[in-house]
Amino acid sequence: MSIAFDDLEKGQELGQRRIELSRADLVRYAGASGDLNPIHWNEQFARAVDLPDVIAHGMLTMGAAVQLVTDWAGDPGAVVDYQTRFTKPVVVPNRFGTAVEASTALTVSGRIGALDAAARTARVDLTVTAPDLAEQDADPATAAQLKVLVKAQAVVRLA
Repeated sequence: MSIAFDDLEKGQELGQRRIELSRADLVRYAGASGDLNPIHWNEQFARAVDLPDVIAHGMLTMGAAVQLVTDWAGDPGAVVDYQTRFTKPVVVPNRFGTAVEASTALTVSGRIGALDAAARTARVDLTVTAPDLAEQDADPATAAQLKVLVKAQAVVRLA
């Protein structure tokens, strides 16, 4: 791990990442996780239960967001705690040309929220947004960004 605890400051930024998602990503995640709920792949079903469209799995969103932290720390095992609250669904419209294309994206940024010198841990606060695609035919490029996770915090043990 190349991050030294003594070099960190509260408020320090970790960076930002954009994670594109397509319907194919949701189908792959459903198969890998065993979460085959049709709200994650069947548009007609999702709309029948009052969702605006197919939505990404919460655990997919949560897992994609923490990747910023594990990449920064250099060791996924350094993350000793991770928690969040889900606030808005990540809508993933169907989009394809000659192949399935990404139709939405998560934007993840992180900063040091707290440091514990005794435990040598840093709490990383994540901001996770996605475009508001609740309206049919909304354009992801111009849609307002919604916070899809709040209180997304990872605790990282550092040397």
